[in-house]
Amino acid sequence: MEPFRNLCGIVVPLDRANVDTDAIMPKQFLKAIGRTGFGPNLFDEWRYLDRGEPGQDCSQRPLNPDFVLNDARYWGARVFLARDNFGCGSSREHAVWALLDYGIRCVIAPSFAEIFYSNCCKNGLLAIRLPAEVMDRLFSEVLSNPGYALTIDLAGQAVAMPDGQLLHFEIDPGIKRRLLLGLDDIAMTMQSAEDIRRFEVRRRAEASWLFPE
Repeated sequence: MEPFRNLCGIVVPLDRANVDTDAIMPKQFLKAIGRTGFGPNLFDEWRYLDRGEPGQDCSQRPLNPDFVLNDARYWGARVFLARDNFGCGSSREHAVWALLDYGIRCVIAPSFAEIFYSNCCKNGLLAIRLPAEVMDRLFSEVLSNPGYALTIDLAGQAVAMPDGQLLHFEIDPGIKRRLLLGLDDIAMTMQSAEDIRRFEVRRRAEASWLFPE
């Protein structure tokens, strides 16, 4: 997966709490197992006025003018602001894939559903927790300033506001390392490839009857 180190991007705000994974990526799009192509269907039921189906040309669909992703002020956003318990509901890795495919690399919220947070970490999407009162300020500034952008430094664990103020965040060291290096689960396992090879050799010698030729 793509490493995450520094990011400066326009912010898009979704001012709703308890947004579940079915809203982020509706169930009819879960048949595909590739990690790309889901961006046009991100928040499909809120974003469009008709029902979306897999393989449909979204460029011809009627847009919901009241939904935030359809507001020209936020086109090209890389940072997503959310409220409490973002990503609740079923475990749905497709929800993270859709955010990434749309172009979002960082989601900031007061809290995340545990499984969604784990899926973010495993797929290279940085999920940052900030206090509710800080989120209130960010929402207010984004809504008042078109083109509002934040700069995120993962190594320094800081979000820089346009006025230069730094908002520091906590992150597990292991998650931080895998994001900085761009290591998914397979890449993490392969870091121990030599240990695995030595174990296999030893195991074959100790229990040869388990390995018939």
